[in-house]
Parts: sequence; structure tokens; C-alpha cells
Amino acid sequence: MNILTSVSSFGILTLVSRILGYLRDILIAFFVGTSFLADAFFVAFRLPNTFRRLFAEGSFNSAFVPQYSKLDVKKKSYNFANSIFNLLVFSLLLLICVAEIFMGGVLYLISPGFLADDQKFELATSLSRITFPFLFFVSLSSFYSGILNSKGKFAVAASAPIILNVMLIGSIYYSYINKEEYVYHMSWAVSIAGFLQLLMLYFYSKKYFVPKLSFNFTISEEVKYFFRRLLPSIFSSGIMQINILVGTIIASFQASAVSYLYYADRIYQLPLAITGIAIATVILPTLSKAIFRKEEKSFFLQNRSIELSLFLSAPAMVGILVATQPIISCLFGYGSFNQESIYQTSRALFIFGFGLPAFSLLKIYSSFYFARGDTKFPFKVSLLTVIINILISILFFAYIGFIAIALGTVISCWIAILVYQVNLHQNNLHQFDKIFKIRISKIFVCSFIMSAILYFLLFEFGDVFYENSASKIFYLVGIVGSSALIYFLLSILFKSFSISDFKSKSYETR
Repeated sequence: MNILTSVSSFGILTLVSRILGYLRDILIAFFVGTSFLADAFFVAFRLPNTFRRLFAEGSFNSAFVPQYSKLDVKKKSYNFANSIFNLLVFSLLLLICVAEIFMGGVLYLISPGFLADDQKFELATSLSRITFPFLFFVSLSSFYSGILNSKGKFAVAASAPIILNVMLIGSIYYSYINKEEYVYHMSWAVSIAGFLQLLMLYFYSKKYFVPKLSFNFTISEEVKYFFRRLLPSIFSSGIMQINILVGTIIASFQASAVSYLYYADRIYQLPLAITGIAIATVILPTLSKAIFRKEEKSFFLQNRSIELSLFLSAPAMVGILVATQPIISCLFGYGSFNQESIYQTSRALFIFGFGLPAFSLLKIYSSFYFARGDTKFPFKVSLLTVIINILISILFFAYIGFIAIALGTVISCWIAILVYQVNLHQNNLHQFDKIFKIRISKIFVCSFIMSAILYFLLFEFGDVFYENSASKIFYLVGIVGSSALIYFLLSILFKSFSISDFKSKSYETR
């Protein structure tokens, strides 16, 4: 398996999914805006979608892939996977039945501020009952993704979320032409998309695994070990999603705040798809096998993955900080999404921009521990992160409103990175090599030069972004694209990145 090729294919497909997601969100912003309907839908969508990101983008792979990869005997690996599958089916069905019955209580927990508005609370409850079955489908989809990832097959799993975005776009179009309520059709589209994703992943993974459904569970030592690792890894690898969920709870006390944070979150999730999620997902099986075989290349893998993450996230951070308001204006500033919505969402995005490298590195650093079978330390770090985030958000919410939530997320994640690095260094689990130290300085020099060029171009064409015309998005793409091109050309000139490192035979999985 070539690491760079796998990261590229996974990242590109995830990027396609995120771009379609932006098209979806542009349509939602245009037709629904930041009204109470939008708040209700985003809360209903946030709950199952948080589980999707917790499972599909971290925790399940973190617990399943290293263990499944080590079981070389085919029968043993099948029995392990089949037991996990059956336990998932049973527990998920039970969870969904309970949640559907007590959905009002669930909504009270994640959006207590909605209780002040009966109409909003009742709508959010109804929509959540429609969207919640998505959790069942997406969790089983994550299981099949884990099977494929352990075999070095990343493309299908990365393309599965595309179905969700296509279905949501289709539901918006259907609602428009039939002049019906958008949020109900969008909610049904979420659950239907989950079912279609599961069908697709089953079709591609049946070559490696076909389950035998049975509630006569066999709880082997491998299965017990898996679940002992899964629960902490859900918390640790999904720290960003937990922080976002915490933010949603607090933001529900301020009108439109849930929507502002949602739209800002959608922007920084685009580069995060490649800078953190893709790299961590692809590196995990290779790093797990390298550590299991006690190979010396594990430090090399760790350094290059951090390096690649910063190489991509540093310019993305600069781009967000310099072009915050033009980005929001171009992507969402139409129809029901007015100037106040643009301004408030831009404020949140600007704060989130400072945390982009940390958000990316969280995925990378936690994978270093997961590859070693350690979920306890990431769990402790994540618990600390959530506590810090909650404290900052609550303490400052009365003074700066929903911006406190973005601030808490950023500060807590940078503290988590510091804790991870100190612990890795002290336990001799990671050391920065000379190549990394040289290249990282070059990466930040190139990013600084790019920021100056981007700022100049935005200043020259600044008047365009105050127009209420869709043509401004072409200016933004041209300006950001040319700045990014200059960054990559400078990187080649300064030799701040080496493709050959990721094509090395030492990276191949034997």
C-alpha cells in the first residue's frame, strides 16, 4: 500500500463529499437561512451525524482495524468480525427503539434552550425521530468500512458519504418544485441515504466478509478486548464531534447560534477532511503493523504524517483567517442568509481558523496511541479537553455569546496537542527528526508568503464580495486557487515537502 496514493484517493473522495455538502448547505442557507426551522433541522441532523463522525471517522476504525489486522488465521478473524457485527445489530436496534420512544428527553439533553420555544422544540423532536434510524445504518456501514480499510481499501468507504449529500440535495429540489416543507423531506433523505450507504458498502466488502446473523452471541476474549477499547476510543477519537455537540447544547440558548456555528463548522471541515481524517485513517493500519512487528520505521511514519498534516493545514488556516468574510459571503450569502448571518458566521469561522492545525493533529496523535492498542491515555486527554471546553464556553457565554463556544473548542484542542506531544516524548514513543524540524520552518515561511499574496488580492478585488451576485464565488475560487498554487510552487522551491518519502518501499504494507 502506497501511503500517499491512499491518502490522495481517500482525501479526494472525502473532498468531493464535502464539496457536495457545501452545495447542500448553500441550498439550505438560501431556502431556510438561520430561522427556527434551520435550528430545528440542524439539531435533528446533528445527533445522528455526530455518531456518523464518531464511528466512521475515528473510533470504530481505531478499535477494530488494529485488532482485526493482527488476526492472521482466517477463521479466527471471521468469528471475531461476525461477533462484533451481531452485537452491533442488537445494541443499535435496542438504542434506536428507546430513543424513538423518549426522543423528547433526548432533545432536552442536547438542546435545552429550545424548551423556551414550544414550536421549535416540537419540530426538532419530530425531525429527530425521522433522522435517528440513520444511526443504525451508518454504524453498520462503519463496520464494513473497517473491514475494507484493514484490507487497504479506502476509496469505497470514503465515497459512501457522497450518497447522503446527493440525497439531501435531491430532497431540497423536490421540496422546491412541489412547494412543500423543506425540513421534513431533508430529514427523510438522511435516513434513506444511510440505508443506501449500507447497501453499497456491503456489496463491496462481501468479498472479504459475509455475516451470519445470530443473537446467540459468542463473547470471546478478542471481542471483550475490542469493546474495552471501543468505548474510550469513541470519546477520544471523536473529541471534535463531542466538542461540537457540547457547543450545540450551549448555543441552543441563543437565537440562531446553532445555525451560525453549523455553517462555520462546515467551512473548516473541508480542509480537515484531508489534513486530519484522511491521513489518520490511512496511516492506522500501516502503523499498527509496523508497531506490532517492532519495525524501526514507526517513528518515520509518525513524523511524516504530522509533517503532511501541517503542510496541508497551515495554508488552510491562513486562508480562513485572511478570507473569513469573503468565504462566508460567497458560499452562503444569498436569499434568506442575510448580512447579519454573514457577519455572525464569519466571527465564529475566524476563531475556528486558529484551531485548524490542532483539529487535524488530534486525529493524527490519537492514531499513534490506537496503533499501539492504547485507548486509555487518549480517553484521559479527551476528558480533559471536554472539561476545558465546557468551562471556557460557559464562563464566557454571558459576555461574548456563541463565540465563546468556538473559543473553547480551539483552546482546549491546542492544550490536548501539547499534552499528547509531551507524553509521547517522555515515554519515547515519538521523537521529531532533523528532517521534520527543517521542513516545518519552511512550511510556515511558505504559508506566510501565501497569506501576504492572498491579502493583497482580496484587497484589490474587495468590492466584488459586497455584491449580491453568485459571480463573486468565481472571484473567490480564482483568488484562493492562485494563492494555493503559489504556496505549492514555493514549497517545491524551498523543498518543504518530499513526495518520495511517501512512495518509499519502507512504507509498503507486507
